[in-house]
Amino acid sequence: MDTGRLSPEAREAALTALADGTELDVVVIGGGVVGAGTALDAVTRGLSVALVEARDIASGTSSRSSKLIHGGLRYLEMLDFGLVREALHERGLLVQRLAPHLVRPVKFLYPLKHRGWERLYAGSGVALYDALSLSSASRKLPRHRHLTRRGALRVCPSLRKDALVGALQYYDAQVDDARHTLFLARTAAAYGAHVLSRAEVVGFLRESERVTGVRVRDLEHDRVLEIRAKQVINATGVWTDDTQAMVGERGQFNVRASKGIHLLVPRDRIQSSTGLILRTATSVLFVIPWGRHWIIGTTDTDWALDKAHPAASSRDIDYLLTEVNKVLITPLAKEDVVGVYAGLRPLLAGESESTSKLSREHTVASPQPGLVVVAGGKYTTYRVMARDAVDAAVHNLDRGAPKSCTDIVPLLGAEGFTALRNQRNALAARSGLHVARIEHLLNRYGSLIDELLALMAADPSLRSPLEGAEDYLRVEIAYAASHEGARHLEDVLTRRTRISIEIADRGVAAPRPAAQLMAGVLGWSEEQVDREVDHYLRRVEAERASQDQPDDETADATRLGAADVVPLVRS
Repeated sequence: MDTGRLSPEAREAALTALADGTELDVVVIGGGVVGAGTALDAVTRGLSVALVEARDIASGTSSRSSKLIHGGLRYLEMLDFGLVREALHERGLLVQRLAPHLVRPVKFLYPLKHRGWERLYAGSGVALYDALSLSSASRKLPRHRHLTRRGALRVCPSLRKDALVGALQYYDAQVDDARHTLFLARTAAAYGAHVLSRAEVVGFLRESERVTGVRVRDLEHDRVLEIRAKQVINATGVWTDDTQAMVGERGQFNVRASKGIHLLVPRDRIQSSTGLILRTATSVLFVIPWGRHWIIGTTDTDWALDKAHPAASSRDIDYLLTEVNKVLITPLAKEDVVGVYAGLRPLLAGESESTSKLSREHTVASPQPGLVVVAGGKYTTYRVMARDAVDAAVHNLDRGAPKSCTDIVPLLGAEGFTALRNQRNALAARSGLHVARIEHLLNRYGSLIDELLALMAADPSLRSPLEGAEDYLRVEIAYAASHEGARHLEDVLTRRTRISIEIADRGVAAPRPAAQLMAGVLGWSEEQVDREVDHYLRRVEAERASQDQPDDETADATRLGAADVVPLVRS
């Protein structure tokens, strides 16, 4: 099977194929997790498909989540049992069958503050959480257990003794959301979908009242093409209303953006062998293990400013530190924060003014002939959203199509992953890499590790760590440009890797070495290399400055000081 290589040549081939006027079955707008999942669902039903994304794959919400695959314990309190059951079923599929190389179990500790009633109340909820997961045909995660205060402090010594009287421990799962979304897009490409990033929809094609395709601007070279399709699926998340406005129809619902920010702190700042879930006055707070770091999040506030680059303010950061410090022996300070990122949740607008109470259900509608809109939902249930959107599109086609099969279609890198993980010592011996490096590559590429090992065998210089970001190898940067559709330095440093948030200097020592590696693949001139490096440094400067601002408005204005790097400079 093809490995869905998103190379520069593959992009040009897709542009050529789409520009010839051939009518496709489906065009999907939006390269987030729902859009990529929709493209995969459609193409695996035998439909001809194109996926277009205005910026980079997963550049919006789908690279800025809490990185959890979970049912959502708090939705049980809202009595939303159907949503929780559905999400837990999807969690089981991802951990066991669809993406075991990208989605893995993680344990959480829930501190109890009150004796008696709270253990009964919270324990019943977690027991129900476990019970609802039993409907999944996949392997179950370990069941929850009750801990005394002493037992809880053994697994998390950083907790203050007066912050709990006992605890519950349960399991969920986590994912690198950007890489998972990328693997969805690559898997769709492997089955024959045309995948185009940096391709902005600037209008819709119409015949009378019917939508017949989209007009797309290739931002890399500032040229426009028309893509004709029997059905267009709008999967643009927080941009749903903006996309609908281009067709002259706002649709049957509105999408409201809720901002969530996350902090990264070094792993040694919190002594714990488990993640934490904490109650706050308005929602819940997670402390999530992430390699050498902890992710702390999230906030939940209404956002009506720039959607492409949501900004974290000083007030947001102070809020998270204040909340987590309520339970820690050694408080965290702003100086401990090495990374900050902000994302927007696409919530279906409801009657409540509190974003934490807006619906996480999803909706599919066909507001006009030839157009399907999917909106709402949560990351974990992307596959269900994609299935429902394609069902609606198929219903409107002049021919039928098979039912969705994505519940049994593993993503690239999943097949053979377990066997290769068992052979990691032998792989290390053959490749000359340390076994820790092999584990790192397996957990990011799965069985596609063979492609990276082949590149290193052909060019031994790629075996070295990247200057300025030694947790990553040089081969990962070259591979991002040659196989993973990375078109710009920012794509690599913020999404193909997490250099921009995992290193205290936000990766400012890595841009030039990384850009030079990309230049060899993408054919950049020295002028383009300089432009890419300058842009990344300006982006970091703007983000850091925005995080010192007191409120959303000033933070947003400050963050917008770094513009995108398109179109390319011609050599």
